[in-house]
Amino acid sequence: MRIIVLGKSPAWQDAGGACSGYLVEHEGTSVLLDCGNGVFAKLRSFIDYVDVNGVVISHMHADHCLDLIPYAYALTYAPRQQPVPVGGHPGTNAPVRPTLHLPPDGTRTLRVLGGLWGSERLVEDAFRAEEYNPDGSVQVGSLRFRFREVPHYVPTFAIEVTPTDAAGPRLVFSADCSPNDDLVEFARDADLLLIESTLPRPERSGVRGHLTCEEAGDHGRRAGAKRLVLTHISDELDVDDACVGAAETFGAPVEVASEGAVFEL
Repeated sequence: MRIIVLGKSPAWQDAGGACSGYLVEHEGTSVLLDCGNGVFAKLRSFIDYVDVNGVVISHMHADHCLDLIPYAYALTYAPRQQPVPVGGHPGTNAPVRPTLHLPPDGTRTLRVLGGLWGSERLVEDAFRAEEYNPDGSVQVGSLRFRFREVPHYVPTFAIEVTPTDAAGPRLVFSADCSPNDDLVEFARDADLLLIESTLPRPERSGVRGHLTCEEAGDHGRRAGAKRLVLTHISDELDVDDACVGAAETFGAPVEVASEGAVFEL
């Protein structure tokens, strides 16, 4: 299994960067995990967007799903997707429609977003969209996805990615979350825990929604994760400090995601 970081920024993009987006590849299957603002352009540097088999979304915050809009426009209006010859392309009666797996009630949010650009059904008509059952699983090609709700400001789901034959490695993506035991249980013995570490310090007031680097490391240690990669982290935070803080609580060296980074499992 190969994971390519397309975007790792928090809700505000790094300089020249993108928000949450990870391309997961395994035995000819390519799945986009989250599609935040800026991700679609980054995706095109690594793969033709019509060759992506599916997209899985952790939650419906803009920094995790907004680039479904330009992706949908490409699938709808690209010359090679048209039923008649256009711009040197012969026309097709079978335009590419990747699967799109949304959290419960995600369709309603996409219709609101689509309506801001024109058609409420823009994304639904461009993809083969469906809402996943958090208690079930989703299969895309050679990969299987399972879910566990984690505490955030909106319904949000950590995602486990494994080969469908169950004989390969386990990737667990935390999505966005405040400190919680559900993620620890869900990520038990993961080969790689890709975990958010947005904050330089805990929120001072109000409902918590994110982790610090130290909290991310603690979650990885309690889960027994074999490898810990920090993500959803701003370029305004010092990478070395983040690694030191997380490593102290994880009990082993950690890594920080960077755009274009590749992790092999």
